[in-house]
Amino acid sequence: MNKKVMLGASLGNCVHVAGVMHFLNLAQEEGYETIFLGPAVKIDRLLEAIDHYRPETVALGYRLTPENVVPIIEELREKSTKLKKQPIWIFGGTGPVAKVVATQRFFNKIFDGTEDLDDCITFLRHKDKNNESIQYANRLIPRLEQKRPYPLLRHHFGLPDFEATRKGIVEIAESGVLDIISLGIDQNTQQFYFHPEKRDPKMDGAGGVPVHNDQEFCLLKKATQTGNHPLLRCYSGTEDVMPFAKVLTETIDNAWCAVPLFWYNELDGRGERSLNKAMTDAHHLIKWHAKQNIPVELNEPHHWGLRDAPDVISVVAAWLSAYHAKKLGVKNYIAQYMFNIPNSMSFSMDLAKVLAQIEMAESFADETFNIYRETRVGLPFLSGDLDLAKGQLAASTMLQMNVHPNIIHVVGYSEAEHAATPAVIIESTKIVRGVIRSCLEGNADATQDETVQQRKTELLQEASYLLDFIRDFYADQSDDPLFDPGILTDCVRRGILDAPHLVKNDRYKGIIETRMIAGKCEVYDCKQKRLLHEKERLELLFKEGRLAADLFKEKVSTGGEYHVGSK
Repeated sequence: MNKKVMLGASLGNCVHVAGVMHFLNLAQEEGYETIFLGPAVKIDRLLEAIDHYRPETVALGYRLTPENVVPIIEELREKSTKLKKQPIWIFGGTGPVAKVVATQRFFNKIFDGTEDLDDCITFLRHKDKNNESIQYANRLIPRLEQKRPYPLLRHHFGLPDFEATRKGIVEIAESGVLDIISLGIDQNTQQFYFHPEKRDPKMDGAGGVPVHNDQEFCLLKKATQTGNHPLLRCYSGTEDVMPFAKVLTETIDNAWCAVPLFWYNELDGRGERSLNKAMTDAHHLIKWHAKQNIPVELNEPHHWGLRDAPDVISVVAAWLSAYHAKKLGVKNYIAQYMFNIPNSMSFSMDLAKVLAQIEMAESFADETFNIYRETRVGLPFLSGDLDLAKGQLAASTMLQMNVHPNIIHVVGYSEAEHAATPAVIIESTKIVRGVIRSCLEGNADATQDETVQQRKTELLQEASYLLDFIRDFYADQSDDPLFDPGILTDCVRRGILDAPHLVKNDRYKGIIETRMIAGKCEVYDCKQKRLLHEKERLELLFKEGRLAADLFKEKVSTGGEYHVGSK
């Protein structure tokens, strides 16, 4: 028997061949030699071809009246017993036909039209006659390779009740729609896991699932060991980050580390650490995961965007994230790009911003630093009207497909109204799957739009100016200002890196003002009623006494230009 031959046909009087042909085309891409017998193939002719070609797999289709398929399958069962060796039998048809065919207990695998491309690819790569040999990869990078070119899908999940969360994970895993469940733990768990005496019981379940000990984490991991065995991951803690990282690694086998540079501290109120200490802790955390060969995500750009920072600062944040990850030894880096923030951005300008972020981040990619793109819809984008939100989720996913993501972080359409339940997660993921199914076959390339490219170029120039300004401004204080937690903290303190929603106090200014102009989030001068380029914004900081910058004064007076690159 030839192990790489697949034979296909439409049975009986059925002339519908599209499904069989599509499956044979997928098989060709997976290295099979395929033979198509055509439409309306009689059983005797089919068996003669099987005897002649001796295929490993036979894929058959029927899309007519369900009742009419029964005698055809009965004839096939009876006559196929004379074959010298049985192939793997696959059937594809409409849902009603597939249901009837399943009662005949003949086929090794039945497709009913609800499957996606990744289901077909998984079967082709890992099948046996009983469909029992599929081993779902339990690490991120092998799982990515296992499903390529289909992106991995992840979703955030954590209900206020622990047992409801555990049961929900089982339900999601058994649905087979997700590859990664991002465990959403409550703030008590993130901040006081090692200090239970500080937990406020009234706040248990606020923002996610309360987890009190290692045993509960292990129970949540055990809940994933069914269905398609999704990976489990969790955000880093906001206190005691190193011990918490070790707990996540040992209990849930954390698929990758997600940690911010500038957040989870006094700056955003999600912890009591100073910004400088939080960034230093992040360095230790990233370095530790790099040594364990665990992938790392620095979810930095969208944190700035969610606070209405101008597009240029979000682009700079993408560069900083990749730079820090590579310098700290990360081998596999997850670059997350959140679309639709701020939520009134136009699709074209949003795409331009993400393309600029990608170009900045992926400038560091080489044989020692692999970058995997992850995209998602922005939470503020989704409407509280759930029907509208479903359309927005689909539209944003189609936009995201322009950058060919390796991972799509699905966001439940209900999030603007209530936390996603398992049912909402499954439905939302199916909406996203529907978009992926259409886009993977080919789509118009919006990245080549002239206005998108112009905006991308503009953002790259502005981001380059800001990065080089920081490098030059602090050159006499640090060998590597763009990597130095103390310097970057000072950049926030001075307003060099700033966002309108930052808490305004004696340490941080939050003085920058932004406006949505032609679908872009721009720095805006309310006094002059116009947008500002980075050179103008930084010059105003100096003129108003907020920067003590002899170097900057010199650069401004000479009209010096800045370019990204080593000094």
